[in-house]
Amino acid sequence: MPELPEVETIARGLTNRVSGDVIESVWLGPKPEPLKNPAVQIVETLEGARIESVGRMGKHIVFELNKTPVGRARTGFGGRAAPVKSRRSDREVGPTSRAQWIVHLGMTGQMLVCSPDTQIEKHTHAIARLKSGRELRFVDPRRFGRLSVASNGDFQTVGVEPLDVDLERFVALFRGRKTPIKSALLNQKLLRGVGNIYADESLFRAGIRPRRRASAISRQQLAKLFAAVQKVLREAIKLGGSSISDYVDAEGEEGFFQLKHRVYGREGEPCVVCKTPIKRIVIAGRSSHYCPKCQK
Repeated sequence: MPELPEVETIARGLTNRVSGDVIESVWLGPKPEPLKNPAVQIVETLEGARIESVGRMGKHIVFELNKTPVGRARTGFGGRAAPVKSRRSDREVGPTSRAQWIVHLGMTGQMLVCSPDTQIEKHTHAIARLKSGRELRFVDPRRFGRLSVASNGDFQTVGVEPLDVDLERFVALFRGRKTPIKSALLNQKLLRGVGNIYADESLFRAGIRPRRRASAISRQQLAKLFAAVQKVLREAIKLGGSSISDYVDAEGEEGFFQLKHRVYGREGEPCVVCKTPIKRIVIAGRSSHYCPKCQK
């Protein structure tokens, strides 16, 4: 599943490429799973909206939209099946208003900027045609990704941003928690956006075993973990994320942080520090990788 660095990379690429563009028409595929809102509501929200910016909130890509004052229902889509159409037709829809288009990539989702003549992949569930002539396409073979909309900037997620939180708040998140520190790092109600890869890599750099009870970790060790989480995430963003499975950025390019993994996915391979073989264990159904010598 794409984690914070991958989603941040995609959001940055999208905001650079489509900010200021206008969504002219929307096609939604027949599969209902990707849609968290009714299809008509999604289309009505998106059509005629100007993309002001694209950002990230946790593991969500968030398009910040401004609606134009006049709406028009589309009747065709370049020879393809007609999109789901809104109920309005050339009528006033009130003053300019804010809205958001929220995309969660799930496990295999991709958000791509394409030219109209690019072949449409089999598992394409949404296409937004832009005024510039390009298309935004949501592709997701396993259909765990989700598309939704919100009005007036109302979308919120729980947990704190790991790149924004300060040390005191970070330490307080884990105080008194009896769960393994790895599970606590993956708890999106505490820290939003940190996933399996970056939890393993951060714990290695902090020298903490993933099974350690969160409440038993000293403040000094949590300070090391705080620094490690932020450093790992920033390094991964700089390298475009980790291309594991289907992940590519908004231009279809792979990331490179997987080449820097020190423990994740390296079971049995020598530790980059002490040469001890990396171990793999399962905690709450998730694989965890660590060095039995470097991590205590």
